[in-house]
Amino acid sequence: MPHRRIRAAWTAALAVTGSLLLSIPASATPTPRYDAAHHPVPLERQVLPDRDGWAALGPGTTGGSAARRQHVYDVRTRAQLVAAFAEAGTQPKIIRVHGDLEANVDADNRPLTCADYAAGTGYSLEQYLEDFDPASYGRDAEPAGPQEDARQAAAARQAAVIRMDIPSNTTIVGADRRSSITGAALRVNGSTNVIVRNLTLRDAADCFPAWDPTDGDEGNWNSEYDLLQVINGATHVWVNHAALTDAPNLDNNQPSYFGRPYQVHDGAVDVTNGSDLVTISYNRFTDHDKLLLIGSTDSPTRGDPGKLRVTLHHNLFADVGQRAPRVRYGQVDLYNNHYRIRQQSSVPYVYSLGVGVSSHLYAEANAFSLARGIPTASLIQVYGGTELVTVRNTVNGRRVNLLAAYNRSVPAEEELRRDTSWRPTLRRHVDPPQAVPRLVDRWAGPLLRTGR
Repeated sequence: MPHRRIRAAWTAALAVTGSLLLSIPASATPTPRYDAAHHPVPLERQVLPDRDGWAALGPGTTGGSAARRQHVYDVRTRAQLVAAFAEAGTQPKIIRVHGDLEANVDADNRPLTCADYAAGTGYSLEQYLEDFDPASYGRDAEPAGPQEDARQAAAARQAAVIRMDIPSNTTIVGADRRSSITGAALRVNGSTNVIVRNLTLRDAADCFPAWDPTDGDEGNWNSEYDLLQVINGATHVWVNHAALTDAPNLDNNQPSYFGRPYQVHDGAVDVTNGSDLVTISYNRFTDHDKLLLIGSTDSPTRGDPGKLRVTLHHNLFADVGQRAPRVRYGQVDLYNNHYRIRQQSSVPYVYSLGVGVSSHLYAEANAFSLARGIPTASLIQVYGGTELVTVRNTVNGRRVNLLAAYNRSVPAEEELRRDTSWRPTLRRHVDPPQAVPRLVDRWAGPLLRTGR
């Protein structure tokens, strides 16, 4: 009898909460999946489930799941990580990261500073600022001369240390929820079949941002590195249960020069240059400005049309400034993500959904937790795009037509039309948007363990 009463109470609770508990897909839970013989599959040997976003198209994304035992690597240092990437070519490999792996280190794992990279190049920030002060140098030409050459030389030194390419058929995974990589600019550079899971990626800071007085009306400081780049025709990439952040080295703690923020971070995850078939799910994106750029140029000269197909689902976007995502050309499926947007945060808020040239963004059942004073229309920013789909999204728990809200805020000639060119099909389950905040806040990020 007591068990029947408990079961009845539980059933009633589920009726009230709906899919909050029932809708968690296998990829979200810390419970290991099972193979055909009902044996648990370790996290590092799991593959992207069927129909789980664009990366599931065709052969799917299996990463290094089939790696032989001799191609499973446990790494704790940059040198070990670089060696693991290089060994065995593109044969399936699994790389397990333990502890906090620092990228800005020398061959003996001793920390390197910005001054170390600049040593011997002749670069001096003070001299750079003096040489290219707009009051004397002007705003019509990009920097050129000895100090710009020295800056580029110092930047090349840092790039040689922190920029690392993940080869095809690789799974890189945190050994537990505390595993992280700090300061690295990881790239899936023309590779295929890559899985990144259960890792914190933080603070890919550029020691040598470049001043461009011709960028915008006032000029801008531009930094070089993303936490993860998917570039140059890379395909079948799955980023899952990761955390991506600038913390603790936040841009709002940087100085301003020439009246513009000295920004040392670029993107979190950028998908550009004809890359394709990417699923980004159950990640925590926090304390970052320019978050997700899909398509790097308004010109289609890099093979972008027909590519840049990306799925973003069940991600948390908290204290992020813009590009969540900004899209050019690609068919981007954006559903069941939670946006937490505050008036006062580590990153000034600009917008969430960037509608770029020839973009096809389908935003469904996302939840926006919007601070008072931030208008709903500001969630969308247009950069040459003309169409968008927004379906069943909520703002502070209430269903809102985001497209209509934006169109009411602009002149008729600037209104966006509804995109009728496609509809997403590669989805396993879509949760009701009212359930998304609790579901995503609970499950997104590095919650899983490898069991080793």
